[in-house]
Amino acid sequence: MELFSEINWSLIAPLILIQFLLMIIALVDFLKNRHNDKIHIAWIFLIVFVGTIGPILYFIFGRRN
Repeated sequence: MELFSEINWSLIAPLILIQFLLMIIALVDFLKNRHNDKIHIAWIFLIVFVGTIGPILYFIFGRRN
């Protein structure tokens, strides 16, 4: 428990919030566009489980028509 008391939460909390918001925005956009490709589930796993990089990769490569 001492580990959590030593963390500077004022620096980490905004990063966690940005990561969470980026993930939610990417998931909403993905589900709103209803992609018909075979890697549908792969994009969802990438967005949710890869952290900050997953939603960024989706916005760069996944939104292409």
